[in-house]
Amino acid sequence: MFKAFFKARPRLRAALFGLAVCSPAFVVGIGQALAQEAPARVAFTSDRLSVEVVGAGPDVILIPGFASSREVWRVEAERLKATHRVHLVQLAGFAGEPWVHGDGPFVQPMAEELARYVREAGLERPAVIGHSMGGMTGVLLAQQHPDLIGRVMSVDSLPFFSALYGPQATVESARPFAAQAAAGMLAADEAGFRAGQAQGAIGLARDPATRSAMVEWSMASDRRALAAAIGEVMTTDLRPGLAAMTTPVWAVYASDADGGAPAAMADALWGREYAALRGVRLVRVDGSRHFIMADQPARFAGLVDQFLAGSD
Repeated sequence: MFKAFFKARPRLRAALFGLAVCSPAFVVGIGQALAQEAPARVAFTSDRLSVEVVGAGPDVILIPGFASSREVWRVEAERLKATHRVHLVQLAGFAGEPWVHGDGPFVQPMAEELARYVREAGLERPAVIGHSMGGMTGVLLAQQHPDLIGRVMSVDSLPFFSALYGPQATVESARPFAAQAAAGMLAADEAGFRAGQAQGAIGLARDPATRSAMVEWSMASDRRALAAAIGEVMTTDLRPGLAAMTTPVWAVYASDADGGAPAAMADALWGREYAALRGVRLVRVDGSRHFIMADQPARFAGLVDQFLAGSD
């Protein structure tokens, strides 16, 4: 049943490879931004992540997704820096960032290091915006450290990834598929892995240049980190903690009538999975696949502005 579900819904399946990507506009914008000003590296030492900071004002933390570079957020950070102090996170093991933990745990230690960063940097209840696995991390932080986080925007991310298998999915039923996904990443040779990433990218973004950039970031990632992360993402269920949450949450999700998730399917899935979270704001962005910030940058920027303004 699970395999049949994924075959029937390739665009939802593509969220498994939640890589951050750049549209052509993103690529140009990133190049211009880097030419104008080098971001400051924060004096924070961790073997789980690094952080760069631009701008001044209220704090906002941007967390990339699976296998992603912080550069996916560069254009948005450059836009926001006139009014906000923006903290761009890079997770260890992804997109060339060193990984020293072998096949050890990924998600929980990384979340704890983000919480430590918030405390040591003296941030006052920052807003957190995370894409895919980064969105899951934002919700996890709000559940485990509600005193540290002001509000969360989860971008195309479910509180239980394996709900993509269907409403009957549980952590236990997802374990064999998580193990299979992790093992496949470790076993593939270079050419096979690249081909698989290129095929998966088709469902993640509409633009060919975006897909190419995504594949390169994936190829620069440490396979052990990828395997550890995807295994945990597929078996982490945050739904039991939703009802007790008090942190404001926006769940922004994609719909694409031309090859992506149909609107009715996306509405039903996100509505069902976030149903226990009181006050959650569900926002569908049409004409987009998994990487909303790349496929619909203007729409996404407007939503970020509303979110940061505290419009619930």
